[in-house]
Amino acid sequence: MITLTRRDSMALALNLGIAAAAAGASAQPTRNVLVGGFDVGPGGYPNNFNPLAATAGFQWLNLYYDTLVLYDGKLETIQGSLAQRVEAKPDKTAYTFHLVPDVKWHDGQPFTSADVAFTIELAKDPRSGSIFNSRLGDIARVGTPDPMTAVFELSKSNGALLDIITKLMMLPKHALEPLPRDGLDRNPWWVKTPIGTGPFSFVRYETDQFVELKANPAYRKGRPKLDGVINRYFKNSSNAVDALRAGEIQFSYVEADEARSFQGNRAFHVIPGNSWVMNYIGFNHATTLWEDVQVRRALMQAINRQALVTSILKGAAELANSVYIAGNVTPKDLDPYPYDPAKARQLLQDAGWEKINGSKPLAWLTYYNTPLVENLMAAMQAMLAAVGIHVVPRAVDVATYNGIVYNRQPDLAQYPLVYAGAQNGPEPGAVNLYINESQIPPNGANIMRIRDAALNGALGAALGEPDDTKRITRFQDVARVFNRDLPWAPLWVGTRYGIIASNVANFVWTPAPSGGGYDQQAESWAFIA
Repeated sequence: MITLTRRDSMALALNLGIAAAAAGASAQPTRNVLVGGFDVGPGGYPNNFNPLAATAGFQWLNLYYDTLVLYDGKLETIQGSLAQRVEAKPDKTAYTFHLVPDVKWHDGQPFTSADVAFTIELAKDPRSGSIFNSRLGDIARVGTPDPMTAVFELSKSNGALLDIITKLMMLPKHALEPLPRDGLDRNPWWVKTPIGTGPFSFVRYETDQFVELKANPAYRKGRPKLDGVINRYFKNSSNAVDALRAGEIQFSYVEADEARSFQGNRAFHVIPGNSWVMNYIGFNHATTLWEDVQVRRALMQAINRQALVTSILKGAAELANSVYIAGNVTPKDLDPYPYDPAKARQLLQDAGWEKINGSKPLAWLTYYNTPLVENLMAAMQAMLAAVGIHVVPRAVDVATYNGIVYNRQPDLAQYPLVYAGAQNGPEPGAVNLYINESQIPPNGANIMRIRDAALNGALGAALGEPDDTKRITRFQDVARVFNRDLPWAPLWVGTRYGIIASNVANFVWTPAPSGGGYDQQAESWAFIA
């Protein structure tokens, strides 16, 4: 492993070739191409090219696709992207998007409101493999009074719609309409000839190795300063760290313990950020194991969460006691569920755990494949065993995990429990996707098959509240119900880290929910001469 000086890093970045840096192949040296591990870390994996079906990796996809609106780089406000202006009815039953004029698809065709209407219709069509079909269910109709105006007419009030739209990338009607809907998510178009409106356009994909993009000279904000960007795939963040130190790549997500090793190294900048992801232990409610809330509370109190944050996460996380992260929707009267193994054992005894499951080992599924999470799960495994809950951690890749948990008829023996992360964010309505009964697959991402009438009711009241002040109060009610009923065992919200070579200027990165939906300003990324 090599530790580079700033001068060494700059020289390598300027002289490595595109394919040589990406896959070890021979190529002409290219001075102005940024190579990164954009899909390293939680949720990243190859073959993640269809933005309607992707569950992560949006930071990369947003380099060549665009959304109508997106968050600013601090995840504080929603701003225009392909829409220069948005008007909402006071009751949030209609949204009018005024599009940026003269935007072109990468093949030169104009982007119009017809593409917006087509994208919504395609995203709502279950045949397309879209994960947005239920999220967009409130959109009854998309009107297109002219090429530069799209009007979303809703069947009921929805104050969270714009947050959803920050993640919905616009797609070209003229290119995708002729393709069959069935199996569209697996159509070769996504990896052969995809087109968007973003700052970079697609060049090629080398299977499981890298994806190459080139600058879009007709980009609406001006030609990017970089000639191209490459997304290189790694099995895990440790491999990406090796590539960073060797100068093969200039950016990657890294784990918290790896980030510390870059502190003080002038060849790199460490970028910390709130993950906006709730790490939790999920109870599969399709089984009878977790019917008694006392069992769920016992598991929560059997784990010394603060000790894990201090000793393993090195303080790079904050404890969570509900489904929410943002302070304005997190009431102060929530039960903190302090570490109390004696109480956990008593709760299990009262619930009759010996008859429910006893000492039978339970599979504990996760898609996190890092030494850090392996240590966390091993520590929690020991804590749970101490009170009589015996689990066996099983880490798989993201594609395998999704195949198991999103299956319409899942094998419950494979995941009575999960260790996972729920993308949260500044919009509290976003969690509806994970915990509302209406979002059980294939409709949404309620992979734990939660069926809680009180939670459904609280969510419905909050989502349907058009008054912003009252809306916050209603989401606090959601937090209280979640804290009482514990459909998950919330653990913590971590800090995540990106590493960028110090010879790269104007680089904007934040560990946003789903890895994207924010203003990356990629057209301004540049190497320092």
